[in-house]
Amino acid sequence: MAHPFVAESSILHRNFTEEPHRVVSAKGIRLILDSGKEILDASAGPAVSCLGHSRPDVAREVSRQITDIAYIYSGSRFTATVNEELAAYILRGRPGGLSKAIFVGSGSEATDAALKLIFQYWREVGQPQRRFVIARKQSYHGNTIGALCVSGHDSRRALYSDWMSKNVHFVDPCFAYRFKRQEETDEAYVQRLMRQLEDQILALGPKNVAAFVAETGVRDLCDKYDILLMLDEIMCGMGKTGTMHAWEQEGIRGPDVQTIGKALGGGFVPLSGVLVHQRIFDALAAGSGGLAHGHTFQ
Repeated sequence: MAHPFVAESSILHRNFTEEPHRVVSAKGIRLILDSGKEILDASAGPAVSCLGHSRPDVAREVSRQITDIAYIYSGSRFTATVNEELAAYILRGRPGGLSKAIFVGSGSEATDAALKLIFQYWREVGQPQRRFVIARKQSYHGNTIGALCVSGHDSRRALYSDWMSKNVHFVDPCFAYRFKRQEETDEAYVQRLMRQLEDQILALGPKNVAAFVAETGVRDLCDKYDILLMLDEIMCGMGKTGTMHAWEQEGIRGPDVQTIGKALGGGFVPLSGVLVHQRIFDALAAGSGGLAHGHTFQ
């Protein structure tokens, strides 16, 4: 039975059995409830409010931008200085060959956009048979149907199992604390995971695999079979590891497609994105001449 507050509320709350805490203000790392109680927001929501709450400097800039221009529709071939500058800032120096950005409203939207971009790319270069995606068990890349398809999070997928794509296959997570064998070295554990991924690629047929989706990099193996590497940095990217992109800490070349979010908007605006390698842009430019994807807020 639903809690009386939830039953009367016009909002469809995520939990029906308990009354949610009403937040009336927030400042820095604290949320203030209507009871006067203060809550330490130690996790910044789901790793979002990395700059803290109620920043006057951010509020001024948001207000200024909304006063100048609040919305344009990219589908009508409009752009604005602010989104051009943000993309250029994130991609300064073309890290790992990433050269283009798509901005959307959430991490789930970014994952969906990235998957559609990957499949469009393979069609543009004459390899439409590359329909399989490999991801990790226990992974989570978003809550839309497309994003759930490449997420190995069983409890989130369960209700929608009939809708999950049969073209997605899963390999073990890179989680040494739980899954590294006794007496197994880190190097041996990594090699075991690499062999498992390669076995899955070979089982599906390398020329049938479109991408490997992960939070960490397996760059060399993807290069070996000409498979696109899609890195999900929605949770860990945008400076959280000391560099703009978390993969820069690993010494790899970088992904072909990368999703970003959470800290990108810092909780002040709903904002996420997809970063795209120059090779993908070049293929689309030489082919259809456009991106076969769009949202109202993109």
